[in-house]
Amino acid sequence: MQNSLHPCAQDNAQAAGYYEKFHFKHVFSISTAHAAHDTFSGFLPPLLPILIENLAITKTAAGLLSIFMRIPNLFQPFIGYLADHYNLKILVILAPAITAIVMSLVGVAPTYAWVALLVFLAGASSAAIHAVAPVISGRLSGANLGRGMSYWMVGGELGRVLGPLLIVVAIDKMGLKNTPWIMLIGILASLMLYFALKNTPVQIIPKEDSGPQIKAVFKKMGALMVPMFVLLALRGLLFAGSTMYLPTYLMEKGSGLVFSGAALSILEGAGIVGALLGGSISDRIGRKTIIIFSILTTPLFTFFFLFSSGIFSVLWLICIGFSMLSISPPMMALVQESFSESRSLANGIYMAINFITSSTGIYLVGLMGDRYSLSTAISISAIAMLVGFPLIFFLPDAKTVQKYNQSKSNP
Repeated sequence: MQNSLHPCAQDNAQAAGYYEKFHFKHVFSISTAHAAHDTFSGFLPPLLPILIENLAITKTAAGLLSIFMRIPNLFQPFIGYLADHYNLKILVILAPAITAIVMSLVGVAPTYAWVALLVFLAGASSAAIHAVAPVISGRLSGANLGRGMSYWMVGGELGRVLGPLLIVVAIDKMGLKNTPWIMLIGILASLMLYFALKNTPVQIIPKEDSGPQIKAVFKKMGALMVPMFVLLALRGLLFAGSTMYLPTYLMEKGSGLVFSGAALSILEGAGIVGALLGGSISDRIGRKTIIIFSILTTPLFTFFFLFSSGIFSVLWLICIGFSMLSISPPMMALVQESFSESRSLANGIYMAINFITSSTGIYLVGLMGDRYSLSTAISISAIAMLVGFPLIFFLPDAKTVQKYNQSKSNP
């Protein structure tokens, strides 16, 4: 009789038993997919100084490349909606290979238009994995949602640590023209992920029980999450200055390519620790506490970095990475807690807005960098992040989320 079940019912029956506790193996596998993908998407910042020189483009034009890469994220709500109703696990598996192929070709692309096309394709792959994978990971985390989001963020941060190092070492040892060979690493990662994840159950919603539509979820998120989105916009400025333009900033100060790429890896490495602890600790002391810590300390550490040199600048980079990335897992957990009946759709909306705000930040920082200097642009970004501090107190706390979810079940 079991074979007569609707495919959705079969998937849900298989998945139900997995969602009562934290499944390290599955969550770790998804985090590995994130790491493999973001290793290659992390190639762009260290390549920007080379592209600026080789293609004779401005910093603003270079910053636009990141926006081209993020445009596909506008479709994340739609991808998330589909993920609520269909098993899109294959997108998680294919993402490392697709991103590896296109990003390995960026350094040898002959024109700006070709670079823009390649990073756009990488962005489409990124939109797919970021819309689908966090929700699968969250559902397989049971009651430890913050911990699950920490694992997810750690995978991404690990990729962003390895990405700049991998591309600058490859250029140094192999030459820019031979960097396409690196794509083999991503292809191999996807093959291994297929065997690791092929039997992982995925819970989906039958179409006849589709739950809230996109407009309804948008309305609920607008009423509940506007303060979070404004915070993301203000944070996006400083995030852009501290990541996308960090190698360019350091090279303008006289640092070499290898050190500039390594500095980004140092920042992202510290972010791994921040992301891991931020989500896990927020399960115990609350999401807001971690968000307050990040909003207050990250701008302070940034100013210390701008006015330091030598070993002290490295120490402040570590502090920036830790504090800046500790905020992401609590925010993602808060969104999924608030919309438990349609997590993929809500996560897709959140991720789309997150990428839009960060893309805008990248463009604005590049524009300020061209008109003034990157040092001035980063300073203004740090001040903007501090300005958003009062908005934290408008974010929902655990009791508000619980009450909100109860009201949805009893309209």
